[in-house]
Amino acid sequence: MAWIWLLLAGAAEIGWMIELKLSHGLTRLGWAAATLATMGLSLVFMSFATREIPMGTAYAVWTGIGAAGIATVGMLFFGEPRTALRIACIACIVAGIAGLRLAASS
Repeated sequence: MAWIWLLLAGAAEIGWMIELKLSHGLTRLGWAAATLATMGLSLVFMSFATREIPMGTAYAVWTGIGAAGIATVGMLFFGEPRTALRIACIACIVAGIAGLRLAASS
């Protein structure tokens, strides 16, 4: 269950970043409130995950999910550059996440 909490924390991490973008620098109150709520949710899920997953592994996976996820969302929905180098770097992050997950199973 801890890995599910960690995936939910990562998804919330992506969510709050999207909401932050949509808040236009926290000037749109509804989106700003959603950003803060989703940040809190991400932290709550992360706290559940760290009950069983080592702190360093959980944090690295959490931030990796957020970084790779939001970079992908930016390219797909917000017109950010889709260069081969960016995609390769995202693939490296995903490989690192998978490696940490496999290492945690050992």
